[in-house]
Amino acid sequence: MKILVATDAWHPQVNGVVRTLGQVAHEASALGADLEFLSPQGFRSLPMPGYPEIRLALTGPGDIERRLDRTRAECVHIATEGPIGHAVRRVCIKRGMPFTTSFHTRFPDYLAERLPLPRRWTRELSWAWLRRFHAQSAAVLAATPTLQQELIDRGFRNVKLWSRGVDAQLFNPKRRKGLNLPRPIFLTVGRVAVEKNLEEFLKLDLPGTKLVVGDGPARNALAKTYPDVVFAGSRHGEELAEYYASADVFVFPSLTDTFGLVLLEALASGVPVATFPAAAPRDVIGDAPVGKIDADLRRACLQALELDGAACRAFAERLTWQACAQTFLDHVTEGARAWREKKTRKERLKMLFDSARQRRHSAAR
Repeated sequence: MKILVATDAWHPQVNGVVRTLGQVAHEASALGADLEFLSPQGFRSLPMPGYPEIRLALTGPGDIERRLDRTRAECVHIATEGPIGHAVRRVCIKRGMPFTTSFHTRFPDYLAERLPLPRRWTRELSWAWLRRFHAQSAAVLAATPTLQQELIDRGFRNVKLWSRGVDAQLFNPKRRKGLNLPRPIFLTVGRVAVEKNLEEFLKLDLPGTKLVVGDGPARNALAKTYPDVVFAGSRHGEELAEYYASADVFVFPSLTDTFGLVLLEALASGVPVATFPAAAPRDVIGDAPVGKIDADLRRACLQALELDGAACRAFAERLTWQACAQTFLDHVTEGARAWREKKTRKERLKMLFDSARQRRHSAAR
């Protein structure tokens, strides 16, 4: 089975969307599916304002149609709402092709943080735009039950749950090394940007060391403001896994992430989590004894030091990328099948209606 995945987020970007799609593609091949990606690679592109590592593709409908024809995909999935996603969506609607979509990023919250406009305006306008984008999707995939319900409450249709997984071989307590830093080590990993709410962690009065792994537009300013914090920059692969396993507590201050793969990566490394009571960690961790969820982040950090690393590891091992890939394939293929069946029913009803109208017209003559 061939599936075309349209995404504006792709390598060399480092984020949860890219990691998720890459892992799903790897696992899907063993499940009898071939994922081909239509990304900004191969198109002229411009850097996204505020996110220069994200390239906005300059595409025309002819380019997209030729790519679809070449791929001969049985299913189309649109992963992001950028130029690539919009272009593929337009072609699918024009051709009467089914497609599914996924909701990865809370753009309304991000825009409200960045634009000098009333938050209510930016949030409502951007939610309306997202609702329109996903309106004709055969299935909208959401990462957590809370996000799924929020989308339903906001008027999104056909919303399906699609959880995430973790590479428990790469992220493993056995990779623990001495970082030559005062302990306990409180680690956070991710993009260093305003929407990640990092300052709520950096300003805490904690013993030991506060360690940030990642890069982004806010790094230089935050490093100057908080000279006691260690900023290690971007790390990948085994080196990143060593940072996770060598920490004592993983701190997740974000209030806007839709899932937070870093939570699972930390837990698989045997490291407990400290976080605010935001939707994503509440869904991912719940009541499991692997993290502390508290509006007082400092208290959560200190209490997390007492949690059992073995329990964290056991919790994460249950969430595999293979299961994530299987769920993705099920939703994408079922969405396309249901869409085609609905279209066939409509066409049959139209034929019956036209036939009955023609008979009435003949009888009247």
